Amino acid sequence: MKLRRTLTAAATAVLAVGVTAFGHAATAEEAPAAAAAYVALGDSYSSGVGAGSYDDASGDCLRSALAYPELWADANAPSSFDFTACSGATTEDVLASQLDPLNSGTTLVTISIGGNDAGFVDTMSTCVLQGTDACVEAVATANEYISGTLPGRLDAVYTAIRDRAPNAQVVVLGYPRIYQLDGSCSFGISEESRAAINSAADNMSDVIGKRAADHGFTYGDVRTAFTGHEICSDAEWLHSVTWPITDSYHPTADGQSGGYYAVLDALA
Repeated sequence: MKLRRTLTAAATAVLAVGVTAFGHAATAEEAPAAAAAYVALGDSYSSGVGAGSYDDASGDCLRSALAYPELWADANAPSSFDFTACSGATTEDVLASQLDPLNSGTTLVTISIGGNDAGFVDTMSTCVLQGTDACVEAVATANEYISGTLPGRLDAVYTAIRDRAPNAQVVVLGYPRIYQLDGSCSFGISEESRAAINSAADNMSDVIGKRAADHGFTYGDVRTAFTGHEICSDAEWLHSVTWPITDSYHPTADGQSGGYYAVLDALA
């Protein structure tokens, strides 16, 4: 009798453990993780300028179906997706017109911003049209702005994002280096100009990365992903001077997918 009671107790214990284990498994299957509520902010590098397939309804914002926010939304089926990034946007534009979709239910925010504040378009135009000396001077001016003024402007944007979306993971995406030095280009701007432009990209990355970290945000440094795919490489993911001119110095569709989306997907 004693042996029978012992075996019965053991069998009951095993059965209880089995029921508990299967109960947990069933519960896990019945309650999948909630889908993200995603808001994509930023400038032309976020809207997808250069990738083509633009949404006519986005007008001059040139939001592309091949931009990294759209690629992430397509792959992850968020519960909601608001795409307010816009070509030409500055930090002031983000504050004025892009933040409305953010709320306490937002779980993911992405943004690239700062390049237009630092005069990216004007600097590149100077470098292409006015020669090396003017280019180096324009880049030096941009670097002064990036180091001195841009941090405060980024702080204003990042603070506003956190205030409106207190529960969100915020992923800040940076900018790639534009040129592969000693690369395959046989014409165009000088190597000195290319090196100066790359130095500004590095300065921008350092500043954005630090400001993002100080706000508790995740920084997506895309420079490594684009290494070997800059202008003057053998597998370019960035446009050089193009027509339409707006695509110039922006990621191609491959740059959006292989560069920006790949970095975001690894972080979000």
